[in-house]
Amino acid sequence: MDSRSIWVRVPGTSANCGPGFDSIGLACTVYNDLQLQLTEAPGCRITINGAGAGNIPCDDRNIVWQSVQYLLKKAGLADTYKGAIIHMENNVPLSRGLGSSATAIVAGLKGANALINNRFTRRELLQFATDIEGHPDNVAPAIYGGFTISTVTRGDVECFTLIPKMRLKLVVAVPDFPLSTKKAREVLPKEVPMKDAINNIGRAGMLVAALCKGNEKFLRNVFEDALHQPYRAKLIPGMYDVFSAAKKAGALGASLSGAGPCLIAYCLQRRHVEDAVGQAMQEAFARHGVKANILSLELDTRGAHILNDK
Repeated sequence: MDSRSIWVRVPGTSANCGPGFDSIGLACTVYNDLQLQLTEAPGCRITINGAGAGNIPCDDRNIVWQSVQYLLKKAGLADTYKGAIIHMENNVPLSRGLGSSATAIVAGLKGANALINNRFTRRELLQFATDIEGHPDNVAPAIYGGFTISTVTRGDVECFTLIPKMRLKLVVAVPDFPLSTKKAREVLPKEVPMKDAINNIGRAGMLVAALCKGNEKFLRNVFEDALHQPYRAKLIPGMYDVFSAAKKAGALGASLSGAGPCLIAYCLQRRHVEDAVGQAMQEAFARHGVKANILSLELDTRGAHILNDK
């Protein structure tokens, strides 16, 4: 039995960032920690504390274990390490649009890679994670940190990472109900009007440019989306009212976080503003009968990393 045990920390993520559907994401300062030990004996032992502890499977369906096996297979070591001991300390809310499945995938890949002496690069891990998840918008920021813009060309993933030239606060309203990504995908149309596509291309380009330049003036209208939010609004009571309340309280803008139901407001780092925005979002949700917790987060700039190696 290999006695090495490793701890990995992976940030939660918010995908789409308004107009950047399935392409723009960010990492935020809420984390899942994973302790991983590979064993030569078959079988996997899994323990979980925190978010989703009663809902996450502790058998072969566990996505961390599946990701560990995926990487070992790629390395030709699946017959060497047939089992694992996994412990998860979860702070990222489950099925809320903060990338909980992406953190699990990235944690499994990053931890297993560290235990086999980092055979694969971060870019290769991104490719593996995208192959498992199906798209890169959540796994890319979980790996790299910061804001990420990702494209897939004939199956090959490319990712550009940027740290904006401004300090942003991310105020997240977390409703007390889950929403599966599958259900949120099912409401989307197969085709969209040309004007809606143009709306998103322009705003996504301006979002990235404004972040690169640190120009807050151009962030005030960029988060409006026409490709997915209008169709998902019926799944989240009061969504547009919460957006309006956030802007009225001083946020630059607000959007659906991933597939939802979390809503995220983007603020400049001024304490009184983020407190007011959080309260306004909470109250707007309450008017629609939804109880929501508020998380006041920052941009994570490090991405997935090893906490210890012993």
